[in-house]
Amino acid sequence: MPKKAGGQERGGDSEKLTLNLGYVDLGRIDLLVHEGFYANRSDVIRTAIRKHLDAHDAELRRSTERLTLDLGLRRFTRADLEAARAAGEILHIRVLGLASLDDDISADLARDTIGSITVLGALQASAAVKAALADRIH
Repeated sequence: MPKKAGGQERGGDSEKLTLNLGYVDLGRIDLLVHEGFYANRSDVIRTAIRKHLDAHDAELRRSTERLTLDLGLRRFTRADLEAARAAGEILHIRVLGLASLDDDISADLARDTIGSITVLGALQASAAVKAALADRIH
């Protein structure tokens, strides 16, 4: 029923994070950038995180399977939720990546059709839908 897109990262499909680093670590990052190993600080940090995640790939895959999480981008349209309501189904959304509920989904439709939302990553939905589902978002 819901449309699934690949987990490819594109320029605007990311979440901004803020972190604190010690001055020595920051200086070491700046030195790598200065010496031309990386384009900028963000490039160093993204590369380090990806390498660390790759080192734990087997554990992450096992956890994803055990928790039955959809991996990547999972988009839900108004038609998807209307079809679920017509079939008497309650959706339990479980995503590792990005779960996206289209802007034309009303708070009432979301409340009628979504039993729970678990997202390890980011949830995109209107403020009204997020408020309506606040007690169901984990």
